[in-house]
Amino acid sequence: MTIARALTIAGSDSGGGAGIQADLKTFQELRVFGMSAITAVTAQNTLGVTGIYELPPEAVAQQIDAVATDLGVDAAKTGMIANIEIMEVIAEKVREHRIHQLVIDPVMIAKSGHALLREDARDALKRLLIPLATVITPNLPEAEVLTGMSLNTMEQRKEAAKRLLDLGVHAVVIKGGHTDEEESVDLFYDGREFRTLSAPRFHTRHTHGTGCTFSAAITAGLAKGESLWEAVKTAKAFITEAIRHPLDLGKGHGPTNHWAYRQSK
Repeated sequence: MTIARALTIAGSDSGGGAGIQADLKTFQELRVFGMSAITAVTAQNTLGVTGIYELPPEAVAQQIDAVATDLGVDAAKTGMIANIEIMEVIAEKVREHRIHQLVIDPVMIAKSGHALLREDARDALKRLLIPLATVITPNLPEAEVLTGMSLNTMEQRKEAAKRLLDLGVHAVVIKGGHTDEEESVDLFYDGREFRTLSAPRFHTRHTHGTGCTFSAAITAGLAKGESLWEAVKTAKAFITEAIRHPLDLGKGHGPTNHWAYRQSK
């Protein structure tokens, strides 16, 4: 039996709703063997982030080496990368180990508003990692930062997708969760055509880790050999169910429900 293998390179969320914890739960639910390279340890819960402890770049490098040289990596994703030095190491290791399926979730700000990516690292993200990626999955605020545009209309989002594609990535998914529209509409662009994926908007505070979970689901699909579009469609269905059936945990922005997708089948 061939087992699909997915690696998450991201921060640890002590509350379990986002970061590598969300990624590994998603991999498990989508029947992919999950592995991790931790970039930072955070102290956080549904109310916010109270501490960030970045790992040394060499520790991140050794974790990626350990996984890639023994277990192998069919697809990988990045999440929280706090500084340029760690970003440089990840880019080096992606090239060294020939990780061809790479999903980048450009994590910048936590649900609580706490900055998770230093401002000086934002340009480095565009220069070092995005050109190596299969797909990048920014939400609207992240896409605005990366492009310098206001994204109030679909036409503006399409132009932003074109600008992001010009950075060297193969495809872009601009997520539509940060609006007041009745539906959450994600925009997909691969340089050939625009496609949209829509889902009902659920009025809930339990959305912590949605971006991590969505990008992890795409990574799982790619690890299993799915086309990028099929992986994105599955990811949209996965995160929709995860939000639709909240766990009602915590006093703030609670985690999504990683069990919900398989239970809906």
